[in-house]
Amino acid sequence: MQKKIVYLSLIVFAGIVAYQVFLKATEKEIHPLIKSWEKAVPHQQIPKGLASLSAEQCGACHVKHYEEWQHSTHSHAWTDLQFQAELKKESSPYLCINCHIPLQNQQEFIVMGLVDGDIYQPVKEKNPHFDKKLQQEGINCASCHVRDNVVIGSTGTTKAPHATRKDPVFLSEKLCISCHNANAVVTSTLVCSFETGDEWKAGPYYGQKNCISCHMEPTKREVVAGFGERLSHLHYFAGSGIPKVKGAKTKALNGLAFYPSKVEKSYAVNQEIVYHLKLKNEFAGHRVPSGDPERFFGISMELLDENGKAIAQKTDRIGEKWEWYPAAKKLEDNNLNPKEERTFAFAYKPTKKQKLTLAVKVTKNRLDQKSADYNKLDERYPLFITVFDEKYAIEVK
Repeated sequence: MQKKIVYLSLIVFAGIVAYQVFLKATEKEIHPLIKSWEKAVPHQQIPKGLASLSAEQCGACHVKHYEEWQHSTHSHAWTDLQFQAELKKESSPYLCINCHIPLQNQQEFIVMGLVDGDIYQPVKEKNPHFDKKLQQEGINCASCHVRDNVVIGSTGTTKAPHATRKDPVFLSEKLCISCHNANAVVTSTLVCSFETGDEWKAGPYYGQKNCISCHMEPTKREVVAGFGERLSHLHYFAGSGIPKVKGAKTKALNGLAFYPSKVEKSYAVNQEIVYHLKLKNEFAGHRVPSGDPERFFGISMELLDENGKAIAQKTDRIGEKWEWYPAAKKLEDNNLNPKEERTFAFAYKPTKKQKLTLAVKVTKNRLDQKSADYNKLDERYPLFITVFDEKYAIEVK
């Protein structure tokens, strides 16, 4: 009887040990957030003297800055239809929002860590300070100018009705690059390929000009009405110029210069019509296009008859091409480096007398129609703007 009790005790003990080993093996480990793009800017208290962190609040005094920001793509960072379409996909992890609504105050949940380090298993807590209205503003004034309960500026003035701190280093290009150089392989099919910062550092303007020099043009004006003029910066954050919403006004910054060849007004039958268009990245300190790998320039040359029918055409493209499945891989990249130029040619030999029109167009594209259809984007979301558009009348005699 005593032996049976001993054996039974051993079996129970072994079972308990085995169960504990099983629990340990299946226990999930919560990994802390380490990488900068894994986490939001920590919760920000409203600086003393302000009623909220909203851009609208800032605009009560900084009227021009607020008006300019309203026309910027920053103001549409959260409401952007393409971004919202991407967020709805199962393959979209939580961390994508950290550049589009960077403040924790703007996010409905606080991410405390990742289960076994998996970005698709964030440990979330309800954010008691979540501000829905603030979320809609995307990248607003506070995203860049509020830290540690104060408004960060370039002067640290004591005349403001709110707490201020001078920190030009914080407000330098480093802040821009924190989002505009998001370059990481997150998963095999999810790649962030925003390399604008690296492109600038490798280019001819590094150390001479930076993001702010071009995208926030310096100007002398009153920052607040009645306080006198001083050096300021425009807050349109000029970029591609492709509006996020149909009909919206935005500020374009074109890096390309166009050098078309001469086209004669008349040609003889069987005399070849030759045309060249040289594109040069004359003004950008980074490659063009830059940023989102789906951006590209489209070059179209068409020879039209008197009825507007195309009798010859040629198309070219400047941009990257990617394969996203089964693994993300860049297939092609012919973006223009700073100061690089490329010439596109068109030739046609007419065989009869006629009146023709050579139509040449260059478009700056956010994404192609196939991608727009895949994301169910309709006519409300502009896909491109035209940056060069010329027509040449030709008579073949």
